[in-house]
Amino acid sequence: MRGLMQDTPLTVDAIFRHVEQHYGDGTIVTNNPGGVTRATYAEWAQRTRRLGGVLDTLGISADGRVGTFGWNSQRHLELYFAAPCTGRVLHTLNVRLFPEQLTYIANHAEDEVIFVDRSVLQILWPLIDTMKTVKQVVVMDDGAGTEIPDDARILDYETLLADAEPVDFHVTDEWRAASMCYTSGTTGNPKGVVYSHRSTFLHTMGVLMPNAFGLGVNDVAMPVVPMFHANAWGIAQAAPAAGASLVMPGAMMQPEALAMLILEEGVTFTAGVPTIWQGVLPHLAGKQHRLRDIGCGGSAVPKALSEAYREQVGIPILQAWGMTETHPVASSGILPPRYQDADDETKATQRARAGIPFLGVEARIVDSDTLEPQPWDDKATGELQVRGPWCAQEYYNPDAGVELTTPDGWMKTGDVAAMDEFGSVRIADRTKDLIKSGGEWISSVDLENAIMSHPKVKEAAVVGIPHPKWDERPLACVVLNEGESATEEEILEHLKPLVAKWWMPEAVEFIDEVPKTSVGKFSKKDLRSRFAEYELKS
Repeated sequence: MRGLMQDTPLTVDAIFRHVEQHYGDGTIVTNNPGGVTRATYAEWAQRTRRLGGVLDTLGISADGRVGTFGWNSQRHLELYFAAPCTGRVLHTLNVRLFPEQLTYIANHAEDEVIFVDRSVLQILWPLIDTMKTVKQVVVMDDGAGTEIPDDARILDYETLLADAEPVDFHVTDEWRAASMCYTSGTTGNPKGVVYSHRSTFLHTMGVLMPNAFGLGVNDVAMPVVPMFHANAWGIAQAAPAAGASLVMPGAMMQPEALAMLILEEGVTFTAGVPTIWQGVLPHLAGKQHRLRDIGCGGSAVPKALSEAYREQVGIPILQAWGMTETHPVASSGILPPRYQDADDETKATQRARAGIPFLGVEARIVDSDTLEPQPWDDKATGELQVRGPWCAQEYYNPDAGVELTTPDGWMKTGDVAAMDEFGSVRIADRTKDLIKSGGEWISSVDLENAIMSHPKVKEAAVVGIPHPKWDERPLACVVLNEGESATEEEILEHLKPLVAKWWMPEAVEFIDEVPKTSVGKFSKKDLRSRFAEYELKS
């Protein structure tokens, strides 16, 4: 017997119509180099429909890739909806990638047009002749003083919008591609993940749940995590869908500017990577604010950073876990009731976990070679694998030999994790960042968190260095807080009661800054290269 319910497609234009019809008085604030702009969702919706007309005028094919190269802004949000709502595919290009990677990605995706913020035009334009399928570049003037070249291929966003007619949005196939995003490519070529309308709709509902971001009509959301990568963690769809107002940082990503936006615009929810919140903390500490949650992910959240926010801002950081391949958010570290009466140390430890997978995502830990399930005892570790309606099945036209899913249909994450009896996930490390010493594994993430609990330490990254006897040993690369000084012995003494003796770093190197990837994660690859010839004691 079959159910007798309507078969209504789950599409991005259904989200758009809901916002347009019910939340027209919601607001979008954008902090551009040229100043703050404000609009209502009603105004945004009208402009988004006109932008759909622009895509027709430009002759973008029925499923053409519409590239974007810009910051978090109202205009970028217009593109987030206009492209998929007209059947095209939004393709966000990461403004922090190397030129060779940008060229590869634009060509691999076959972008037909790229919409670019004026403030980053000087990064994109020198590459334009290497992007074989791009016919036009549309400049979104955000008030930056960047010179605009005199070239027939360059068009102005507002001029095109003024001349366009609004169009109807009607996508009937929920499995149609809605958008695509490429991984940051730390190994091999960047890999394309293609989100469907269905997966976007379901991910939006997933992150709206109280166990996730819990956005509602009374919220003011500020996505600091970029719209140019990892789908802005779904906030760009979820906030409008809930009627929550949006605050967009634009190109103004300095820590003080972000803190001022939070305070002046009454932000209640925001999200970004740990390095962002390290910089913002001094500008928020002790200030009156409306924040209820600060989402954080992209890399493991140091327990010390979360506790610093709890003590100085009044709320701890909310850890979330996911990846480009999971749309990207798949779990969060919200504390369940069983920890309500726990001491502060226990609560802090639990908040540092990736937490419980959202409804819609299943997780398991297995031996990566045999796929043998590992026990949920919070001790055994294995590769974390997931499945669900917003988890990718395969990459877009991948290189030979690149396989994302197991033979039994689970997505390989590359994360090493443990799970407790309730299925709460604790990330131990990335597979490639584990350190194998004397046949035993050492978690670089756990070591980094222990080092960063030292009051003088700002950042720490741990990498494996070749060792003549033990195969590999950990090297701690430490950045101290401004004005502080410390010795190797001081750092090691701090670690002694916190980690097993054989986990102790073989050496400590004090560095000015931990190198970052294009999305703000620690670049262990760069550190391993820098210290490749490092001589450890035998």
